[in-house]
Amino acid sequence: YQTCMGRPEKTQVIARDLSYHGSTYIAMSVGKRPGDRVPEFRYRSDGIHHVSAPLYYRAPEGMSEAEFTDHLIAEFEAKIAEVGPERVGAFFAEPIQASGGVVVPTEGYLPRMAEVCRRHEILFIADEVVTGWGRIGHWFASLDAFGVQPDIICTAKGLTSGYQPLGAVIFSDRIRLAMEGDRWYASGYTYSGHPVACAAALKNIEIMQRENLLAHALEVGGYFQQALARLGDLPLVGDVRGRGLMACIENVADKATKRLLPDAANVGKRISNAAEDLGLIVRPMGHLNVLSPPLVISRDQVDEVADKLGRAMRRVTDDLVKEGVRIG
Repeated sequence: YQTCMGRPEKTQVIARDLSYHGSTYIAMSVGKRPGDRVPEFRYRSDGIHHVSAPLYYRAPEGMSEAEFTDHLIAEFEAKIAEVGPERVGAFFAEPIQASGGVVVPTEGYLPRMAEVCRRHEILFIADEVVTGWGRIGHWFASLDAFGVQPDIICTAKGLTSGYQPLGAVIFSDRIRLAMEGDRWYASGYTYSGHPVACAAALKNIEIMQRENLLAHALEVGGYFQQALARLGDLPLVGDVRGRGLMACIENVADKATKRLLPDAANVGKRISNAAEDLGLIVRPMGHLNVLSPPLVISRDQVDEVADKLGRAMRRVTDDLVKEGVRIG
């Protein structure tokens, strides 16, 4: 697109810390999540740059949310200036950074980042692989939840509800029209547009519309967040964050200092194991536990999730204390 617009030098991209955009070569290079990379593999570093994630829980001490947002925007502007605005072609962002620990952006952050992109003719590419298709109660989170119209959307997962593997890249008209005419954009590969996968996606969307699942996810999602927030008084819980039907609990050794437990404590995995013993599946990610229940979950089931997770966390806390791990 940038070359078609007469800007062939705009080849650099900017992404964020704690991001995950896939496990293929360039996607893994664009992402920057601790633990994803292995030293034996040479990831691309030329042309790919990173700025901080909008994780307010880990903001500098004493900084308000508004000040933290200002700080992030200034950092983005500084990175563009460092690389050269004439060289930056795209910015990659998940509306909510799912695999990075459900990082919900601060108020006004995404619209301001998008405005910076427009000013410098940088494409805003939204990775909605997780946040799309009702996860937070909207078809797509960028516009409906955060007021940002991306230039390009990458999506998958909920497109078929996992019944068939299918992903999609959605261009805005501005991108499409720039590449039309006598140009040929060879975007296909062997299994592009596979009819079985596309049929599954169409039926999935039909069912979501018929059963009004987006409205259900939006309503129950709020209740889900409230139920998990009540776990905030547990000794291990440093932060409970999320939106809609996606959430993360950050476990810490000390609430006041936000000090993490030692890696050897394996707290996320231990909580996951304890929860599974009670019939609940949560995702362990180091010191984090992530939850993404199905869109059809009921309020009663939300109560069950919160109850079982709380019981699992209390059990793990007791075990850690018995082992001599200092908590609090």
